[in-house]
Amino acid sequence: MKNPFLYISLFVFIIACSSGKDKEVDTRTVFKLNDMSSNISSLDPAAASNFEKILAVNQLYNGLVEMSDTLHVKPCIAKSWKISADGLTYTFNLNSNVFFHDNECFEKGVGRKVIAKDFVYSFNRLFDPKVSSATTLLTNIDTKDSGGFEAPNDSTFVIHLKKLFTPFLGILTMKYFSVIPKEAVTLYGDDFRKNPVGTGPFKFKMWNEGSKLVFVKNEKYFEFENGNRLPYLDAVSISFIKDKETSFLEFLQGNVDMVSGIDAINTDELFTVEGELKEKYKSQYTFQTQPYLKTDYLGFLIDENLPLFKNSPLKIKAIRQAINYGFDRKKMVMYLRKNMGTPATAGFIPPGLPSFNSKKVKGYDYNPDKVKELLFLAGFPDGKGLPPISLATTEQYLELAEYIQSQLAEFGITLKIDVQKATVLSEAIANSKLNFFRKSWVCDYPDEENFFFLFYSKNWTSQTESRTSY
Repeated sequence: MKNPFLYISLFVFIIACSSGKDKEVDTRTVFKLNDMSSNISSLDPAAASNFEKILAVNQLYNGLVEMSDTLHVKPCIAKSWKISADGLTYTFNLNSNVFFHDNECFEKGVGRKVIAKDFVYSFNRLFDPKVSSATTLLTNIDTKDSGGFEAPNDSTFVIHLKKLFTPFLGILTMKYFSVIPKEAVTLYGDDFRKNPVGTGPFKFKMWNEGSKLVFVKNEKYFEFENGNRLPYLDAVSISFIKDKETSFLEFLQGNVDMVSGIDAINTDELFTVEGELKEKYKSQYTFQTQPYLKTDYLGFLIDENLPLFKNSPLKIKAIRQAINYGFDRKKMVMYLRKNMGTPATAGFIPPGLPSFNSKKVKGYDYNPDKVKELLFLAGFPDGKGLPPISLATTEQYLELAEYIQSQLAEFGITLKIDVQKATVLSEAIANSKLNFFRKSWVCDYPDEENFFFLFYSKNWTSQTESRTSY
């Protein structure tokens, strides 16, 4: 059972405005950003398992389809497609003007045209768990006769499914399903992760791991906008400054063009309590927010066969419900997140997806009377006799955990906070070693099914295997 307490519904980024005071005019447009997490360990799309890797490989690769700004699937390398009447066969017609980046893996170093067999190779590669964690996304591929993927000719690519799955096109927008050339993997082997060859708007230039990553414009890119060949930028430069204060100072000094996420900025310095950019910064920065399909939640381990569950007060449903009613999500978002988020009082689905409806869906909200009633029904009136409960979290979310701790204490519920490293926490959750924990779910593809499937018990294995990196 996983109970949301906060939708991270605002993807926050701040972009520095040009001051016009540069001493020397440089006509090159280089977009500079900093990755505080330093989580980019591979530029192979098969390894695109976290936000930072996805951000990087998105510049280098393309797939059959992509997601529009309005979260609708639109053509990319596939200019069109047909779905059979039974929903089991997808036939894609490919663009004939898409070329791989120039690279020494090709004859004379010139990138060749993408053909359907490249997709057969790229997708089959994902079946190897040593290569990608996307293997769990391929369980519905019908491999009996055709192997699941076919290339009848150079411009036609076919996928066969075992059973109807409506969100399948959305899955194909994930960067795992980018096309790559076999020649590059053959030449570079394991080093393909740092010698990427794709079709994207930018091509690889250099990577000093832990220091600097640079992509430069792909002059042969196939996509246009208003008659202009994309991309507009000449290069993208990614630095890896881990220290928050140093990173933020680099931004203020104009050495970084964009910082992403609330954890990368000094919110007290930049924003009012209401989450608005302070007046003194309005002339310097452009502040934008938009829905970010992520839900932070409190998770309970519920397995009657485990001693960890049998010996915990959390085995009592009324206690779990009391915890949900026992803290004010609205105040938490306002005071600890500067209103950058939406209190999760309307179920697990976050704002930004069509089915989010706070008027029709009523989830948990702060209700002191309900907490007292539930504690009484559970046999612990005013919390008397209730053993301490441990909540596992990471340093990043300690402040939120402490807020919940203080609110629950008012009802006699004693919460002990167990701070762990993210990797340790994920492993412990995957192996059913924690009763109560804070976790997040970032949607893989913008369909409600990707959130709802968390509540289907048979999916437990695939959840823990494919998403522990989050």
